[in-house]
Amino acid sequence: MTLRLYDTGTRRIRDFDPLVPGHVSIYLCGATVQAAPHIGHIRSGLNFDLLRRWLTSRGYEVTFVRNVTDIDDKIITKEAEEGRPWWAIGYANERAFDDAYTVLGCLPPTYEPRATGHVPEMIEMMNVLIERGHAYAADGNVYFAVRSYPEYLALSNQDLDNLLQPAGEGETGKRDPRDFALWKAAKPGEPAWDTPWGRGRPGWHLECSAMAHKYLGPAFDIHGGGVDLVFPHHENEIAQSRAHGDDFAAFWLHNAWVTMSGEKMSKSLGNSVLVSEMVRRHRPIVLRYYLGTPHYRSTIEYSEASLAEAETAFGRIENFLHRAVDQAGAVEPAGPDALPADFVAALDDDLGVPQAVAVVHTVVRRGNTALDEGDKESVASLAAQTRAMLGVLGMDPLDPMWSGGSGGVNREEKLTGALDQLVGLLLERRQAARENRDWAEADAIRDRLREAGVAIEDTPAGARWELA
Repeated sequence: MTLRLYDTGTRRIRDFDPLVPGHVSIYLCGATVQAAPHIGHIRSGLNFDLLRRWLTSRGYEVTFVRNVTDIDDKIITKEAEEGRPWWAIGYANERAFDDAYTVLGCLPPTYEPRATGHVPEMIEMMNVLIERGHAYAADGNVYFAVRSYPEYLALSNQDLDNLLQPAGEGETGKRDPRDFALWKAAKPGEPAWDTPWGRGRPGWHLECSAMAHKYLGPAFDIHGGGVDLVFPHHENEIAQSRAHGDDFAAFWLHNAWVTMSGEKMSKSLGNSVLVSEMVRRHRPIVLRYYLGTPHYRSTIEYSEASLAEAETAFGRIENFLHRAVDQAGAVEPAGPDALPADFVAALDDDLGVPQAVAVVHTVVRRGNTALDEGDKESVASLAAQTRAMLGVLGMDPLDPMWSGGSGGVNREEKLTGALDQLVGLLLERRQAARENRDWAEADAIRDRLREAGVAIEDTPAGARWELA
């Protein structure tokens, strides 16, 4: 089956064929680093990590560019509010984003350019746009003339005559109020760079066009981001890039929001849930499962109850794998050819992760039946399939990324090891009591462990425990 993806530009699901056979190029609008990330921010990176992993699994070489917007109006506002340099605020929050991507298992991008490192490329692009009659300078600003580009607003499907273009303070000299800023004239005390039109700083939209052109060339396969970026950001990127002469992106993919009480999760609403706080209360792999399993175009309405449901669902998968290892020994992931056909078809159909995860749970149920029947061969085979599918999704709990088996012993491993030994001693006492037919003592040990949150399961191979 051919991979098919929903293209915002055509508003339909289309067959995906990369521009260069065997190679896929992706540009994702990354962090604007005025504050630390909440789970709404990080969903985009996680969704496109899933896409990248699936493309890689299908044999493509993937170039993945995720930018950092380290200068814009919001960061400058933070500088005034906090009394810290804009670059210090940006760098601290950039590291917070990197930590969040890493803790949730996102692969590092091929390139992660910062906007402030690409001012020469922006100046070059503005020169071309001015020469071609698509841009003009006024009062130290440079604007894109939207009426010079007939296909403007095709992505967001709006009417130019009814457009209300967002505008920033100091954007003077516009020929048309709907024109947007490519470059903003310097204000006292603000960061600024030299240009042929005077000192100033980049407009948000120009940054991404310049970076995408530098790292992926005039044409690339997929441009991604949150649905809130369709207008004005992505609409303006298309206009300036194509007016510059680039074909730009062949596909536009947008992920939906994470909401709370029906509202988009945002800092301004005060309803954000910081990743750094969430991973203190919930295991990162569970948070990845929670954010990654809904379809990328579906809104996630955040609640602790729904997160608890995700934890229970993932626990069933995890429990099967641990029981499988107990019964059948170490199990390696199966190869790509062993992925179930329904799993492959689900991900090929516009990255249908919910349907793919349903296949995982089906295989887990079959595996649990095989465990109950003592069929070690089937257990090993089904566990290998499960690990292969979870590996594609970046959610394999036995992978060194999550198990800590990549060398060295982390704090969680030490705690788990100590707990395992302590529980093991109590289970030995319980087994001795059972052998002596001291059922009261055996039941008392079981009940004390249950009170401490440790569940005991008696199996033909002996007692095993897990946190309830």
